[in-house]
Amino acid sequence: MFRSLYRLASASLKRFLSHPLLQRVIRNTGYLFSAQTIAAGLSMGQGILTARLLGVEGAGLVGIITQFSSNVYRLISSRMSELVVSFVGEFTAKEQDAQAAAVFKAAAFIELAGSILAYGLVVLLSSLAARYFAHNLELANLFALYGIYVLASLFSESAIGLLQYFNRFGMIAYATVGQSILTISLIAAAFVRKGDLRDIVIAYLVGKVVWGVFISLAGLWQAQKAWGRGWWRAPLSLLAPRRSELVRFGISTNLSGTIKLISRDSEMLWLAYLSTPLHVGYYKIAKAIMNILMTPVTPLISTTYREVAREIANRHWGNVRYLLRSGTILAASWTLPASVGLVLFGPWVIGLYGPDFLPISYTNILILLVGVIAVNIFYWNQLVLLPLGLPDYPTKVHFVFAIAKVIGTILLVPVMGANGMAALFSAYILVTTAVLVWKTLRELQRVSREPTQVQGG
Repeated sequence: MFRSLYRLASASLKRFLSHPLLQRVIRNTGYLFSAQTIAAGLSMGQGILTARLLGVEGAGLVGIITQFSSNVYRLISSRMSELVVSFVGEFTAKEQDAQAAAVFKAAAFIELAGSILAYGLVVLLSSLAARYFAHNLELANLFALYGIYVLASLFSESAIGLLQYFNRFGMIAYATVGQSILTISLIAAAFVRKGDLRDIVIAYLVGKVVWGVFISLAGLWQAQKAWGRGWWRAPLSLLAPRRSELVRFGISTNLSGTIKLISRDSEMLWLAYLSTPLHVGYYKIAKAIMNILMTPVTPLISTTYREVAREIANRHWGNVRYLLRSGTILAASWTLPASVGLVLFGPWVIGLYGPDFLPISYTNILILLVGVIAVNIFYWNQLVLLPLGLPDYPTKVHFVFAIAKVIGTILLVPVMGANGMAALFSAYILVTTAVLVWKTLRELQRVSREPTQVQGG
């Protein structure tokens, strides 16, 4: 009986893994998974050394300084990676290489201008950030210093999109691992010589600068390889017939990202403003440990998006549904057992950072698990809507629930601190994921019944 069950399970697994679409996703995810797993381990090491060196409040200050510059950059940037993947992919499929090159050129110019503007804002606002987030005006120079990474990011988002489309996931993986090795080496050196907050900030800064410059140069290399040395001469006027669609796509993804930035990805700043750097330290460590759960799934987002965008462009709806179903199974097969592991061994893991983080960081983890499990398993909750011609739908969903989350933050965080922020974050991603999954499945059912309808018009 057991032998029969084993043979049946082996045959089912073999059939499941034999589909060429899934094989491409797994192969490309493998590059990023290996890199991000190594990077996550190194990042955990960075966090442990930082926490041991600076304590709970010091770890919180590192999170505040780094997230402030990152959020200003993301507020100004236009999330060009998704636009590049979608439109370069579409024009390449139609053998319109000049138009594809023009898309990357336009995206890179817009992003570069945004990087310069974002750096200026970081420097301009550094004193206010030090006063209201760090509650220490003497740290203004560190906010401005770390902002250099924003300038050095150049057009890395556009480059990432191009590298993803042309299947250069290995190059992205090398850059990710290289950055992590460099950063932990600098943090380890600071730990050995008993450095201070400035040394840790510089370590993170150097890693970010090297990554941004490398990825941007890799994007230029890929553009030349794909379209020849004169690719940059492609006139932007070639995009005139699609200008409104490009602008709509860019604005929608930017607004969606901005809403998520304010409501979901700037929690340490909200926590710092409404509470103290001490609670930021607790929450930062909890979120860092949650990356153990999210790291293996995160690469699936970009690799699945690449394949989904191609299949939607060719109107292969059966393949799209297969990709989503298979991706869900892969994500769940990791997420569920790993979540049990975090519940059982979470206190021990937190203890590596220092006993002062218990029990608050562990409570944060238990609360965060509720939402993270859902968003992990249904990681594709909004990526299908973009090539389906509905890039503004996720924006509307996130906007509605962002308002509720901001109100909840103002009411709960001053009273509950890090636990209140964890509860709001978990509820936000759980509800938005559920709504976007429902909309995606409904749209796929609709377009499957209307095979002649043109998407994205």
